[in-house]
Amino acid sequence: MVNGIIGRKVGMTQIFEDSGKAVPVTVIEAGPCPIVQLKTQEKDGYQAVQLGFGEQKESRTNSPKRGHLAKANVDSARVLREFHVQSLEDVSVGNIVDASVFSEGELVDVTGTSKGRGFTGVVKRWKFAGGKKSHGGEQDLRRPGSIGASATPSRVFKGKRMAGRHGAKRHTIQNLPVIQADPERNLLVVKGAVPGPPNGLLLIRKASKAPSA
Repeated sequence: MVNGIIGRKVGMTQIFEDSGKAVPVTVIEAGPCPIVQLKTQEKDGYQAVQLGFGEQKESRTNSPKRGHLAKANVDSARVLREFHVQSLEDVSVGNIVDASVFSEGELVDVTGTSKGRGFTGVVKRWKFAGGKKSHGGEQDLRRPGSIGASATPSRVFKGKRMAGRHGAKRHTIQNLPVIQADPERNLLVVKGAVPGPPNGLLLIRKASKAPSA
């Protein structure tokens, strides 16, 4: 059984519980995802299914990918991703995976690429407090301060938190409750925020580790 799906972040909104409390939710376009290939233990050394998602013009699809999709009788797929599975029973190439693999109240792990922030300083990147704001410290407001380690060892240790590229990294948010699963409209509504901007690619899997009590 396939335990995941490829999706696209639509955006965030909120819903109201019966008590009147507002709950922030993320709306995800989940599937439909055709199964393009099966990975078997005997041939590949592991078990997985390769899913396709999205449409792509034939002119923008290279020849190897077109042949790969034609072998599975799939018209087009902009994205191909693999999901490990415990068993390949009742799974075959060409089957469609949709939001019905999830149910309301189930916990899911959502993987995406965070928003890119470009080259940023230590205040934005690492939440440094900055320097003093008075008595001639106007030039130190967003500076990192001293980075050295005295005469011994007379160098800067690797991994020092400094300015640099911020964001645009793969992140996974675990154990998000499913508020609603609508396979007819290919929509999945989960509680809370997920990585990435609107239209960002997401991988949604059933939670691998339940939260501790």
